[in-house]
Amino acid sequence: ERALQLLELGGSVEEDYIQIAQCFEATRQRCCRLEQDGRQAREQLARVEAERAALEVKLKHARNQVEVEMKKRHRAEAELQKQERKLQLVFESLMREPWGSGVLSGEQRSVLSTLAGRRLGAALASGRRSSAVDESCQSLLSHSDISYDRTEDDV
Repeated sequence: ERALQLLELGGSVEEDYIQIAQCFEATRQRCCRLEQDGRQAREQLARVEAERAALEVKLKHARNQVEVEMKKRHRAEAELQKQERKLQLVFESLMREPWGSGVLSGEQRSVLSTLAGRRLGAALASGRRSSAVDESCQSLLSHSDISYDRTEDDV
């Protein structure tokens, strides 16, 4: 009787060991899958970080280019104002000098007055910017609106 009990126990212990071995195998397979998933995630992260770094470099170059273009524009506008002021002074000199009346005919003086009224008067108004440049999207493209941390330049 006792031997039968041991045999019955032995049979169930063997089944328990088989179940435990199967659980270990399932856990090992799951660990392998998770390890592979982790490796793929690390590779994807490395690719995304490389892409981000490349985009940051492009953004830095674009910001620098915007800054250069803005400086060029401001210099060009200053030069335009300087030239317009010179033209205004020449016009005033022609219109006021006594010798100017003899040199210019009435029609020429009328044309100069008309041109001066349209161009020079409006051009010398304070705060005027070049009308050739459309600034309607300035707030969208303004480099000052983009937050930029210069501490990352060294990277």
